[in-house]
Amino acid sequence: MDSDFKREWTREKDSLMRAIKSLGFPEELGEAVAKNLGSPKAMNRMTVYLENVQPKTPELVVDEMLAILSDIEAWRTKKDSIEANARYNEVLNEGLF
Repeated sequence: MDSDFKREWTREKDSLMRAIKSLGFPEELGEAVAKNLGSPKAMNRMTVYLENVQPKTPELVVDEMLAILSDIEAWRTKKDSIEANARYNEVLNEGLF
């Protein structure tokens, strides 16, 4: 992990933890959410949700975390599909050899 990424990851995790605590949820929930989301971008998206929606229950927090993870997986699947389709078209246009 390079130092810029690590710094960004730490900054986003700290923001997420502050948002979780400000809503009165336990620190353990914030740790679990940060660990599951993993990336600074995902943690930022979660922090924005927490600050704007201000969910009242931990279940709503976890539900949003799962929705974010689902979006990330859908994006990865789409990206893989596009790449596979591009390779397939290459084979159709140029042949195997």
